[in-house]
Amino acid sequence: MMFVAATIAVIISILLGLIRAFLGPTIYDRVLAGNMIGTLTVILISVHGFLTERPEFLDIALVYALINFIGTIAILKYFRFKDLGHAGTDHSANEQENM
Repeated sequence: MMFVAATIAVIISILLGLIRAFLGPTIYDRVLAGNMIGTLTVILISVHGFLTERPEFLDIALVYALINFIGTIAILKYFRFKDLGHAGTDHSANEQENM
């Protein structure tokens, strides 16, 4: 019964994250909400694996957590530098040197 309550709480949190993802005023709010949804999904997968007594779900949750982290970093890099292929430079530092 306690795990059912935990699952319901996680699903409500995911719904709140979806609301923030759609209404967030900045792109960073939306990315943070997406990262939160990914983290809560990892928890949901782990709880489901525990309830069904399938420990291999923990491996799936760990892989999903790594993909979530790398995806978040890639999205933030893309919005900062508009490119994923290069190391990128900090444009504000270059502009200050030219002044």
